Amino acid sequence: METTMALRLPRDAASVPLIRQMLDGTLNSLGVEPEIRDDIELMLTEACSNVVKHAAPSDEYTVSAMVYDDLCVIRVVDTGHGFDPASVRDATPGSENGRGLQIMRALADDVRFTNKRENGAVVCLEKRLRYSPGAAGPHFIRT
Repeated sequence: METTMALRLPRDAASVPLIRQMLDGTLNSLGVEPEIRDDIELMLTEACSNVVKHAAPSDEYTVSAMVYDDLCVIRVVDTGHGFDPASVRDATPGSENGRGLQIMRALADDVRFTNKRENGAVVCLEKRLRYSPGAAGPHFIRT
C-alpha cells in the first residue's frame, strides 16, 4: 500500500507553510525520523518558493507526495514558462538568494527537473526514509 497526497495551491507565499506542515504532519504520523522530515521540509520549501517567486504568469501550482515503503517522492508542478536548470548558476558565498536548487540537490537522494510541453516545470524530489523505532509507518505502508 502507498500513501499519497496531492494539492492544488494558489501561487501565493502563504501556500508554502501550509503544504510543508501538511506533509510534515503525515510523515510524523508515520514515524519518519525528525532529521529526514527536516530535509524533506526544506527541499519542499525551496521547490514551492521557487514556483511562487518565478513561475509567472500561473495562478496556481500542484504538489503531490507519495510514500512507498522507505521512499518519499514529491512532485511540484507549475504552469509557468519553465526553466533550464543547467543555466542556473550557483549562488556565491554570502549571497542571500539563489540557493534553492543547490539545497534541493544537496538534500534529496534524487532530483529531476523537467519542462512540460504545455509550459511549466516539474520538480521531482526523492528522499529515502528512515523510521523511528516502533513507528507505525513501515507496517502500515506494507500491509
